[in-house]
Amino acid sequence: MVSQEQRRRQLSREKFLRQQQRRTSARRKARMRNSVIASVLGVVVIGSLALYTTGVLKKDDAKENAGAEVTPSATPSKAPDPCEKPAEGKVKTATWKKEPELTVDKSARYTMKLATTCGDIDIALKASAAPHTVNSFDFLAGKGYFDHSKCHRLTTNGIYVLQCGDPTGTGTGGPGYTIPDENLKDKSLKNNIYPAGTVAMANTGQKHSGGSQFFLVYQDSQLPPSYTPFGTVSESGMKVLKKIADAGESTGQGDGAPNATVVIDKATVTKS
Repeated sequence: MVSQEQRRRQLSREKFLRQQQRRTSARRKARMRNSVIASVLGVVVIGSLALYTTGVLKKDDAKENAGAEVTPSATPSKAPDPCEKPAEGKVKTATWKKEPELTVDKSARYTMKLATTCGDIDIALKASAAPHTVNSFDFLAGKGYFDHSKCHRLTTNGIYVLQCGDPTGTGTGGPGYTIPDENLKDKSLKNNIYPAGTVAMANTGQKHSGGSQFFLVYQDSQLPPSYTPFGTVSESGMKVLKKIADAGESTGQGDGAPNATVVIDKATVTKS
């Protein structure tokens, strides 16, 4: 017969095991949540295989973490492709060992035109606030680095961005060099919101790790102010982004390759 003391110890052990199971389950859910966040804008530059890690957002509050969660769908929905066939040509594979010399004129106005298969996206660049970033884009566009490259990622749940700038189309490519973070206190970034129309740099989650990948925000998105905002999409460009977003992404889970065939046929930076 089990004594009262033995029964008490048994109940105590069972209570301890239940507590451990709940803690293990909570840690597993936290890891899954953070891995979703990490996947949204994580990129690899200079050949590194270390993607945007969960530690990057440890200081974010619960609201920011929840903002990047996605709700799985049973079957991905795929709208008709609203875009044209890409122009003939191949992506460039050149890389450079260091950031190009800073020659941008901070007092001048610069614009970038992305002639895509879905329509032209015109962007007013912030040369005075983000000179290293604008200088890099001027250099890369001049080398034809972005030409014929795919915009490889679309997010449609929690945050709302189209990510481009990787000639490999995998999310792991870069120009071989990194540029410093800039303009992280831009007046447009209020309450950790990147407003619709913002163009900002993707990074690895580490400081000053931006390369060539960037994202275009088509709907207000809550993100930590860690991504250099360096441009603003024109009204006509926003219509193109909406068309791309309306076509959805390939996984049906809010983060995947866009269903629209988004290829940058030609990127041009102009000074005026």
